[in-house]
Amino acid sequence: MSVDERLLRAREHYELAVFGGDRGMLARADHELDGVEADLALARGRILHARFLEHRDLEDPRELALFERAAHLYHHLDDVRGEAEAHFWIGCVHQVVRQDDEAAVPALRRSRELAAQAGDKLTLSYALRHLGYAEHRAGRLPEARALLEESTELRRELGFSAGVAANLVGLAYVATAQDRRDDASALLDEAEALAASSGAHGIQPMITEARSTRS
Repeated sequence: MSVDERLLRAREHYELAVFGGDRGMLARADHELDGVEADLALARGRILHARFLEHRDLEDPRELALFERAAHLYHHLDDVRGEAEAHFWIGCVHQVVRQDDEAAVPALRRSRELAAQAGDKLTLSYALRHLGYAEHRAGRLPEARALLEESTELRRELGFSAGVAANLVGLAYVATAQDRRDDASALLDEAEALAASSGAHGIQPMITEARSTRS
């Protein structure tokens, strides 16, 4: 349900409570507005994260608080899909912004569990990708490869070519660390082709950096 639809329904519940005398409608209005607040918190948190990625400077303390608020509200609303996404972003703050895999992994695992329960393949692909990063940084290369490959397969199913390209870069790093040089080169070639065909220009610097790391 869209934000506009939720706001409209909250207004309708208000009118039924005030003019129709049905006070039970107020709880329903609260429910709709909690959904709006959760969606807004998640959306605003994502924008703050994008700003961090652009500048790679100081953390905005609002980011984690917004995602935690969204997770709390989605849980209260029994919105498993929304809660899965919120937990992914909580993990992302810990891993990407704070460089703390130990704090990130529990949130990412929770996201993985909830996304699988909700049938949300996109969020599941993100959780798997970042769990793969954590395994890579911990030196567990086979586990990292398996997680990234599982994420990549989901993204291929979804037709998410830009996301596949990003994952292939991660897999190329794993291949290089495992001394599978030919595999790494092939992965980066495919990543470059997919990035170009999908207009994912932001992936190209990642590919260039990965190639330079191999040389």
